[in-house]
Amino acid sequence: MSRPIQIKKHPFPSLLYLEWTLLAIAALTAVIPPPLRPFGHKPPELSICSVFPDLSVCSILPQLSIYSLIIFALMGLRLPRSNQITKVIYTAIEIFLILTTGLFGERFARLFPVLYIILVTRSCLIFQLPGRLFITTLSFTLFLVTTQLKYQLFNFQASPQAQAQVQERSRFFSLNWSLTFGLSLVFVLLMMNAVLSERHSREKLAIANEKLRQYAMRIENQATLEERNRIAREIHDSLGHSLTALNLQLETALKLWQSNPIRAETFLATAKELGSKALKDVRQSVSTMRSNPLQEQSLELAIASLSENFHRFNGILPIYQINLEYSLPPEINTAIYRITQESLTNISKYAYATEIKLELTTIRGNLRLIIQDNGRGFDLRQNTTGFGLHSMRDRTLAIGGEFNINSAPGSGCKITVDIPLTRLT
Repeated sequence: MSRPIQIKKHPFPSLLYLEWTLLAIAALTAVIPPPLRPFGHKPPELSICSVFPDLSVCSILPQLSIYSLIIFALMGLRLPRSNQITKVIYTAIEIFLILTTGLFGERFARLFPVLYIILVTRSCLIFQLPGRLFITTLSFTLFLVTTQLKYQLFNFQASPQAQAQVQERSRFFSLNWSLTFGLSLVFVLLMMNAVLSERHSREKLAIANEKLRQYAMRIENQATLEERNRIAREIHDSLGHSLTALNLQLETALKLWQSNPIRAETFLATAKELGSKALKDVRQSVSTMRSNPLQEQSLELAIASLSENFHRFNGILPIYQINLEYSLPPEINTAIYRITQESLTNISKYAYATEIKLELTTIRGNLRLIIQDNGRGFDLRQNTTGFGLHSMRDRTLAIGGEFNINSAPGSGCKITVDIPLTRLT
């Protein structure tokens, strides 16, 4: 049960299976005796023990080679990933096992090329590019050294006549075999770099997709929150304005009901109209929140209608001056209309003003809205967090403008909105 878990920790489990398959094939090839060459000559299996058979350790070295091969195969189950010192020690142990298998085992000396190829493959999974190049170069160097050592052992064993016969042939064979093996190492290195680069690209793409998904969710949540706030502002600006005026009409009607019933009926009729308008505003806020509150009319006419309604409901006619050099974008018109509407609502509810001035002009590429009253005012340090003021500020900032308010107890209130039109052209 433990082996599958360890294999899953390998970055490429299929590559681990391929390593074991290569080792099994190479080991099987090493165990099976090679066919006889022409003239009945069978090449000797060269190792240190074949040259020095009287060494006391030669009796256990073949078993040591087998154990080294098994340990080398099992080391592929767990590759070091973090500590650089651990990676170096791991690779040094691998090289030691390869040399033990090749130098002390007669038949397993044929496994040298396969073991070095596996070493380069594992180094690509462990080290960065400089480390991979170093291990590849080291593997090729060790291969050349061990190959040269084999021929020296053969010359040590063979007679002078046999040495002369195979000298030229061995040089040609050694050169071609070394070039082939070197190209094989380079091919393995390039292939592993391509595989790792492709996998790294997929991982980066997966991370980017996950970040994009999370970002899209945050954008969706933010858009939902902004839409809710916008709906709240729309309901507050339209319905709040109508209900405030409705409440004033009802209060006036109650006061006049005993002394002047006819005039009270007039206020009640106006209150009914305001109730109908409030119901209409609620339906529009729920079903058509994205519609233009100006309803195809110009900003000048819309502000004039707000002033007339304010005069009818409060008995005070705002003095307004509008001087626009050119038409404004729809989002600017909507924002100015809502800010004006909210300002008049606040004045009606809290200011108790007797004079209101409204000025809307374009000055050197900027749009300026000034709404001023002579009401009782308020303390800016205590009364600037209300929903109405917050809504006006948000609307101004949403179109890149600046919102300023100047007020003091007993000194009225002045709201100034500056919107740079050059950013919107």
